[in-house]
Amino acid sequence: MPQTPLGEDVTPARAAAALTGARQHSYWTDWDYRGLPEPSLRAPLRPGAGRADLVIVGGGFTGLWAAIQAKEADPARSVVLLESGRVGEAASGRNGGFVSPSLTHGLAQGLACWPEEIDTLERLGAENYAGWKASLTTYGIDCGFHEPGELTIALTEHQVERVREGYESARAHGHEVELLDATQVRARVDSPRYLLAHRDPHIGLVDPGLLVRGLADAAERLGVVVHEHSPVTAFETVGAGLRVTCGDASIDAEGVILGTGAFRGPLKRLAIYTLPVYDHVLMTEPLTAEQLAAIGWAGREGLTDAGNQFHYYRRTLDDRVLFGGYDANYHFPGRISPTLEQSASHDLLARHLISIFPALAEVRFTHRWAGVIDTTSRFTPIFGTAFGGRLAYAVGYTGLGVGSTRFGAAVALDLLAGVPTERTELAMVRELPMPFPPEPIRYAVVRATRSALAAEDRTGRRGLWLKVLDRMGIGFDT
Repeated sequence: MPQTPLGEDVTPARAAAALTGARQHSYWTDWDYRGLPEPSLRAPLRPGAGRADLVIVGGGFTGLWAAIQAKEADPARSVVLLESGRVGEAASGRNGGFVSPSLTHGLAQGLACWPEEIDTLERLGAENYAGWKASLTTYGIDCGFHEPGELTIALTEHQVERVREGYESARAHGHEVELLDATQVRARVDSPRYLLAHRDPHIGLVDPGLLVRGLADAAERLGVVVHEHSPVTAFETVGAGLRVTCGDASIDAEGVILGTGAFRGPLKRLAIYTLPVYDHVLMTEPLTAEQLAAIGWAGREGLTDAGNQFHYYRRTLDDRVLFGGYDANYHFPGRISPTLEQSASHDLLARHLISIFPALAEVRFTHRWAGVIDTTSRFTPIFGTAFGGRLAYAVGYTGLGVGSTRFGAAVALDLLAGVPTERTELAMVRELPMPFPPEPIRYAVVRATRSALAAEDRTGRRGLWLKVLDRMGIGFDT
């Protein structure tokens, strides 16, 4: 018998009750709630700051990895990092904490975009993942990293074939994945909606708030100077270098790395290639022993489903459930504002979680938040240079950047150095994706695409609009 559509078996009143009193803040960086000291405030850039060999704009994962790798390569290099707010307060401190070896937003997307290079991309992704993990040990970063793997689950009959195809493709490319039937997957995590899953053992989970905090501390121990509340307002060529201006202060640099995600800053060319999309997340209170016994999940695997509008969720080390995704909200004309972070998407997520886990019908949420994802039309990052090679950028991780930002930072450093490497010769690095159209066409295209994706999730049939986008090489297949 067909299942009730997800969420329709949960009343809006039940979801509203579960959300009552939830703090409107990312759980990961709600230090006072977590009983952890607030990170010390770093001084903003002051007038007369002088010069540096390298200035990095953006205090999230990309910027911090760029700073660390620059100092590892040359400890004598003077490096200054500028963050417009607090380090890690944007996407790097608001995500689900899934760490994947993939550089291409998953194997399927890599095969669709760069089939000739997929073996190289897979190898470089594995090397980056190993280096990412090694750095945690090298710098003593205690961020709750563990590697329980990930289950990709079919919630509907027409998702079953997609899960099976993903499993077969992964096996064909040497991934150690496992296919689980309904009984096997429910033995790991018990939901009456689970029909099939494949498990990838090489997916990690991390506390992103502690990770970004640990990376910032490591960078400063290496000698990086970090300035917070220093929004960059302009770049200007000065001799062989670049002047970076923050209000009434400025600093001259031989080179600049830009890793600002959805926040584009003065480099306007990025606006046609990246789209700021709001992703919403919930965190429950710690589950009771009875609730845990009802759903199992002893392995703490990361979970996702095979829909276009997919969820991601995990059991944290303190036995909460993080539940996010599904809606991806774009606001005309690319608007970013704290006022957009709270929305009806949280009510929808609450209903979906309870629908997946009826045993959690009485659960309550302690936190509700949103973050802005910098997506591209092919769902993978873009790289490039500006100002005659004096500036290099890496943006567009589309929500899968916890691990791949380390690689992106290395690419940006390579591009700034101007010396070809295996990384810079990749088609993924050399080629830009199809740009997004100007407004108001952009908004209409996004709305039409969201509607088409939702229709495929309901029916299992890929409509004409999505087929046209597929032929154009646009990555709206996940």
